[in-house]
Amino acid sequence: MASVARGMNQDALLKKPKFIGWSTSEEGEVLRRQWRGATEVEGFEPLEKGMGAFGSFKVASVRGWSYVVEIRDLEARQNSCSCMDFETAQLGTCKHIEGVLHLLRESNAKNQRFNGNVASPRIEVYPPLGSAGDLKIMVPSEEIPDSVLERVEERFSEFRYRCSEASLGALQQVADDHPGLVRVSRLCKNWGEKRFASMRRDAKRRAFIADEQSGRQTVEVLNFPLFPYQREGVRHLALGERCLLADEMGLGKTVQALGACKLLQKLEGVSRVLVVCPVSLKTEWAEQIETATDLSYNIIAGPRPNRLQNYSEPQFFTITNYEQILADLDDMQRLVKPDIVVLDEAQRIKNWRTKTAVAIKRLRSRYAFVLTGTPLENRIDELYSILQFLDPGLLGPLFRFNRDYYSLDERGRAVGYKNLDKLRERTRKVMLRRRKAEVETDLPERTNKNYFLEMTDEQDIRYVEYKRVVAMILGKARRRALFPAEFQRLQGALACMRMICDTPYILDPLVRDCPKLDELERVLDEILENENSKIIIFSEWVRMLELIREKLDEIGWDYAWHTGGVPQLQRRVEINRFKQDPACRIFLSSESGGVGLNLQVANAVINIDLPWNPAKLEQRIARAWRKHQERTVSVFNLVSQGTIEHRMLGLLEQKQAVADNVLDGMSDQDTMDLPSGRAAFIEQLETVMGMPAAAATSEPEPEPGTVLLERLRAAFGERLFAVELRKSDSGGKTVLAVVEGLEEADRSQPERDAKDLPLEHIDKESYETMLRLEAAGILPFSAAREDLLYQAEAEDKEAEAARRNQKFAIDLLEQADRRKKMAILLSGGGFAREAESESVNIANFALKAMAAAYGQEVNEENWGSEQVWNVCESMTGKGVFSTDQQYKAVWLCQTAPDQEAQTTLPNPTRLQSALELLSQADSVVREGVPACAAN
Repeated sequence: MASVARGMNQDALLKKPKFIGWSTSEEGEVLRRQWRGATEVEGFEPLEKGMGAFGSFKVASVRGWSYVVEIRDLEARQNSCSCMDFETAQLGTCKHIEGVLHLLRESNAKNQRFNGNVASPRIEVYPPLGSAGDLKIMVPSEEIPDSVLERVEERFSEFRYRCSEASLGALQQVADDHPGLVRVSRLCKNWGEKRFASMRRDAKRRAFIADEQSGRQTVEVLNFPLFPYQREGVRHLALGERCLLADEMGLGKTVQALGACKLLQKLEGVSRVLVVCPVSLKTEWAEQIETATDLSYNIIAGPRPNRLQNYSEPQFFTITNYEQILADLDDMQRLVKPDIVVLDEAQRIKNWRTKTAVAIKRLRSRYAFVLTGTPLENRIDELYSILQFLDPGLLGPLFRFNRDYYSLDERGRAVGYKNLDKLRERTRKVMLRRRKAEVETDLPERTNKNYFLEMTDEQDIRYVEYKRVVAMILGKARRRALFPAEFQRLQGALACMRMICDTPYILDPLVRDCPKLDELERVLDEILENENSKIIIFSEWVRMLELIREKLDEIGWDYAWHTGGVPQLQRRVEINRFKQDPACRIFLSSESGGVGLNLQVANAVINIDLPWNPAKLEQRIARAWRKHQERTVSVFNLVSQGTIEHRMLGLLEQKQAVADNVLDGMSDQDTMDLPSGRAAFIEQLETVMGMPAAAATSEPEPEPGTVLLERLRAAFGERLFAVELRKSDSGGKTVLAVVEGLEEADRSQPERDAKDLPLEHIDKESYETMLRLEAAGILPFSAAREDLLYQAEAEDKEAEAARRNQKFAIDLLEQADRRKKMAILLSGGGFAREAESESVNIANFALKAMAAAYGQEVNEENWGSEQVWNVCESMTGKGVFSTDQQYKAVWLCQTAPDQEAQTTLPNPTRLQSALELLSQADSVVREGVPACAAN
């Protein structure tokens, strides 16, 4: 049979199954794969000659990958595919299988070649669904020679028992000798390896524990003794091979991982360990390795050529960060070839949709240790994502996991949790978690104290301005789901409110009102009266730390400085100075020091501001309140009274309750209420804003155009491409409907009444032409757009849009480069101030290029402070900017030199900073990798 491709047929008549959320059934999921197979699989290539429909087929994907489909039955789900969906969904089918079956049926209908046969004429040996089942054998009703059948059954039994490579080879030899009578599935190898690995792991665990009890083995392999619970952790990791260590923060997860690595070097001869951690912890890992072991390590840093050189000369430990995985994954895997992958602070992959999580899950190694004190921060599907890295089949497919552990309403939306005891039991095999309370004899006490401070009048004025923006967007959220631009603006306004709770100086360098600074001085005076006290001070905002630094310089107190802008080697110097120098008694840190650092020399933690998440707050405190701390740790929170910050305290406690129940079983409840997504969002926003909830009895007035929108969708269906609410020339409002294939008869659709806004129609092709003219700077088309009420989902045009965005971004880079050349020319000619003035233009073009590269709308005509802020906030959310870089970019794009007064940057000139931003934009646009990923 030659290669088969799908031509023009009745596919257009196939109806897409309706997606009904997490309450989807098994059959519903099968229907979705049947629809995708019939509409997305374009063809296949037979891999076995003469086997017709019951052979093996190569199917290519749109991403360039290929999969092998094995057809055994045209009706029952007894077929196989090498794709991940087939393995994890455990439905017995996938879109590739369904696509092949669809094409085979078409071919059969045309050529009448299968003579009614629906099952394979060969003996079929294939694995079960899921790794826990037993190997399967299917014997056809047609006559098979007894000698062949006996050989197959003998080799089949041996492979089931031994699961070894040799026993599989013997079984495959029978198939090779009789290809027309016997087929052994390609997936049997994977099944045998997993089953053999499980058998080997269980046997080695039993043998090691027996040897340990008799004194022939020990887990004490580090340079210092371990506590009993840490010895248990070393066993869990080393003997479990792919495990999660979820100990509460401060119990020494790093030490336990090092013990497991060292033990496996002794037992199994492992020699390559890849450690993936946040940037701020790379030197901390190096220090722990030096203290606990005699093993070599290499910190990966610097430009790409340096990193590749380091990968090609791996030490026992290769220490890298999550951002570098995105840039270097294939080279890292090829050159390092890790025996063990250690993920530290693995909550970084809690969202399975992110590029980082997808890349991390492509790492391959026999052993994998996942370390996190917060495997669950907000929702239980975060735990699902983390465990996927260890074993994709452990919790089954996401749709089944959500259905099993979320309570759903009639529309398939989550309204609560259920079966939490079963979830805990299911994860017990791979997850080990201990709380500080369980080892409290080894830990000191901890005290907590909140200081509530009133804001100044200037703070109040600025706070109210942003509060008004939040209130306006909250009003929209009560009526409908927010659009992405609205949500980004909401995030920006909330962030600004939190900043102003500290000081307006973070946003405006000319305003230095800061009651917290005065209170901090009083708290420091009290703590530092004890000459042995040392203090960690945290703030999310680097500019707030700059004010504190000025205050400490003024008073004369020595301090260590730890932010994202400090080079890695200097960070280690600062950490060691704080630990070892009696005169250095204060450690100033942004969130870069909120995880992983061991700072038990401190006996006080001061939070200048509160993070949104309780886990992050605990991570900060755990820098001091952890194993080996011999003193009581005092925690001080500085809170602006009656603000979003004040009301966050209660919200933090609510979020902590979910983690306590799911991870630790601290509640007898097997269920827990969970408000629906949008309702919970609105409720939490109303809580932290101190705003009254909307009255349940009053029906909100629909926004202009929303009623008409529903009738437009009913009238045009899938032909409706977009609906805009626009300002008319007379100053009123009008609705613009964008319709694909617009005809004159369409202009009367839909029927309207007197209450409706004026309606205009435009065909999709003309609409897209006007958008292109606007992008070229010829037509200000978007200027009249007040709101985008509807936008159809893009289909198969992502690549085209990405190319168009990159071209636009490169054009912007070229404009920035021309400004750069002008600035350099002016600077060389002695016109330094004029050269500095060009820095604003360079920075703005660079930022626009980044936005365009990420597909954000760049309206050059109306480019201003709001768009600058939104783009910078978005770049931070995507990992392009650190928080420090975000505010630096805002400052560069919005403030001209003659407006700066005394607010110049401490080190480089404004022009130098703008050129650095341009260099980063060039990396983002041309290479698709943030420049900071190499740091």
